[in-house]
Amino acid sequence: LLASGPDGEVLWLDVTHCPGQVPQVQLRGRYQLPPCKQRWHTCAAFLPQGGLLLCGDRRGSLLLFPCSSSLGQAAGSTGISNGSPDLVSEDSSSNSEHSCLLHKEVLPLESPLSLLFGLHGKTGVTSVTCHGDYIYSTGRDGVYRQLRLQGQQLEVLQKHRPCKGLQWIEKLCFTPDGDLLVLGFHADNFVVWSSRTNENLHCIPCGGGHRSWSYCSSSSDEAFAFIKCGDVMLYHHEAKPCEQQVLLPSLHGREISCVRRLGAVGMPGHPALNVFITGSEDTMACVLALSEGSRAAIPLTRLTDHISSVRALALAHTAGPSDEGFDKGLSALLFSAGGRAQIECNRVVCARDPASESSVACQVIHVASHRLDEHWERKKNRHKLVKMDPETRYMSLSVMPDTSSEQLPTPWKFLAAACSDGSVRVFGLLEAAQKLVLVAESFHHERCVLFLHTQAGGERRHLLCSAATDGSVAFWDITSPIAEATTALHRAEGELQPLALGSPLLTIMAHSCGVNSLHIHMTLEGQYLVASGSDDGSIHICLLKVTLSGGEVTTGTCMHVLQRVAKPCAHAAHVTGIRVLRPDLLLSASVDQRLTLWHHSPGRLDPLSTTFFHVPDLAELDCWEV
Repeated sequence: LLASGPDGEVLWLDVTHCPGQVPQVQLRGRYQLPPCKQRWHTCAAFLPQGGLLLCGDRRGSLLLFPCSSSLGQAAGSTGISNGSPDLVSEDSSSNSEHSCLLHKEVLPLESPLSLLFGLHGKTGVTSVTCHGDYIYSTGRDGVYRQLRLQGQQLEVLQKHRPCKGLQWIEKLCFTPDGDLLVLGFHADNFVVWSSRTNENLHCIPCGGGHRSWSYCSSSSDEAFAFIKCGDVMLYHHEAKPCEQQVLLPSLHGREISCVRRLGAVGMPGHPALNVFITGSEDTMACVLALSEGSRAAIPLTRLTDHISSVRALALAHTAGPSDEGFDKGLSALLFSAGGRAQIECNRVVCARDPASESSVACQVIHVASHRLDEHWERKKNRHKLVKMDPETRYMSLSVMPDTSSEQLPTPWKFLAAACSDGSVRVFGLLEAAQKLVLVAESFHHERCVLFLHTQAGGERRHLLCSAATDGSVAFWDITSPIAEATTALHRAEGELQPLALGSPLLTIMAHSCGVNSLHIHMTLEGQYLVASGSDDGSIHICLLKVTLSGGEVTTGTCMHVLQRVAKPCAHAAHVTGIRVLRPDLLLSASVDQRLTLWHHSPGRLDPLSTTFFHVPDLAELDCWEV
């Protein structure tokens, strides 16, 4: 029995009752909740690791306390006197309770070993449960979170938002067949949501969540009991064989807008499984495994952190601090961005599933997130500034190559983003501190930036290529802003003011309208082959040479166009995917459902082969070597 008292004090009591005897009450521990207006616990669970108690409070915090069995020995037993049990009476029962409370000062008042303050907002934590090696918490903020225990510290791995409108999540139920049922309230209805099929199994009008209720399920039937207007109501449902059969399950509820290949996971005795990540307009990113033998796409996990559509993905293949047990698998930082100016960063770790030799185990760990409107709220003198457009959308992402040097080694990773408000922004990520900050920006294009690509140059140079809706392609040298940002991040103690990216080195009007695809390939001679595709169906290729000018103190970058090739009407619709495979080989894909291989030679671009595919409205193209 856990009882909350004044000043945030929680008592852990063991109550034992035998018929005809006085209940035996033993005080086992005393715990202190953090200061807040509503200071009481709402749920608790003993962790299977032993010696630890996990509590959720009305403020939405998760607290981890020690609960060793030796703590309660000092308080002793208060229900048995001289070894002889007393008969049950009101006086003896009240004396037992009074004696137990008198002994509570003997035990120390324990503080939390780990505290996640306000994890579920201000509406409180509704349940905590343990399943497998993970901890799950639910709250009335519309999400449930997956955590794990690192030593004696709680670490949040990721959060899940089951469905739109389900703001009150009360409980999680793990079924024997591997499904996760989310129980909660949507308006005045009780909802049972299936995480496996992403659909409502039950929606029962009960009046809302402000009532006593209970739910129980088995393989044959389900029951939901609740109190409404003083009456006890019972909803009973018997399991029936499902008449519907899913012939081809969908990966997303709406159109897929981006795709990236994470890598391949080897299987002994089985063909390797390719792992992909897709983003969609349904606000989710899906990690899936594709078997080349069966050609079946198997969803591994879904990321539901976004509040709007997922428009762009980027991967950084770096080892992380949380890869224990996955040393022979894949590990990468996944950046996802889209509507409402939101960027989410997660570490995705995939490896062979120990329980099944032919499947993949996937773990997603949330690292950091960023929203421009939240950044604006922290600005000083913001009343003098024009607030950013909350509808700003990230159109494209690209991870900078390694920015460390012998003079200044840095754990920071840098990410470039193309934005619909006409800006090119650069963000810095420090994974250990879970910080994602805006470090530099430029509004050179003055119109929606559709695509960008970053490339490492010689002499530790960092180049960026961006394209906008007017058909222009701009080339930047962002080496100095990155170096300045790295130095400022090492010294910064408070909020970092975004630096200026400056002006591009070169701007080319490559197309007559928006550029939907862009790719850069570095040749053996150190030159850059830039290919782009447009809304007008044209393909443009230019060969660039980058040279350094100036002395050792001030070194500038010069960019020269060596060759340009334009292929108008290369496709009959928007060119939404393009890749330079070799300096003489180019691949393009279009909404006209054609995949075309081109031969590139000086001044010419000739088609080699064309393949028709039955994927309408192609959004993006990704390639890899086998």
